[in-house]
Amino acid sequence: MGLLSKKDSKLILDPLADNNPITIQVLGICSALAITAQLKPSIVMAISVIFVLGVGNVVISLLRNLIPSKIRIIVQLIVVATLVIIVDQVLKAFAYSLSKELSVFIGLIITNCIIMGRFEAFALGNGPWRSFLDGIGNALGYGVILIIVGFFRELLGSGTLFGFKVLGDPVEKTFLYSIGYENNGFMVLPPMALIVVGIIIWVQRSRNSALIEEN
Repeated sequence: MGLLSKKDSKLILDPLADNNPITIQVLGICSALAITAQLKPSIVMAISVIFVLGVGNVVISLLRNLIPSKIRIIVQLIVVATLVIIVDQVLKAFAYSLSKELSVFIGLIITNCIIMGRFEAFALGNGPWRSFLDGIGNALGYGVILIIVGFFRELLGSGTLFGFKVLGDPVEKTFLYSIGYENNGFMVLPPMALIVVGIIIWVQRSRNSALIEEN
């Protein structure tokens, strides 16, 4: 038997597509709009949420029989705030410039409704292993959308990926710029993030509807 049963595998795979927290549940939209003008911050935010949600789900699961129901939200906030502080301090120690670029948005992971939602909906009612898989799955689903949005916004808006000029030099008119290509400055503005996310939501839901009709 493999490490993951079919039921456990769905905890990771479903949020990547069929039950994605952004495209299907429409959660965590704020950070998807705010930090996806470039690919690197999008990836760092995705990794940060994977850590916070994966570890947080395990901690809440371990404490689920000890937490009085009246203060469970307070306990959950303390857990997620502690994990976010760890992420913030690690970024400041090893990637200070990126930490400054992400600014308050790392701290706002505390209020990310995906995290509190998984604590309430899953970790409080399941064991540590399944809670860990659920946390990783939902964080990956969230992160994939951030990376897709960041990829297209940076590529089409700045002509770069990770800061490297992949479409040529707009000043020296090399590669695509030599045939008249121009960067779309609108792509790096927040409204375009909303449009890109909207297109992804439309594609995802259309795909899901088509699969339902086939079955």
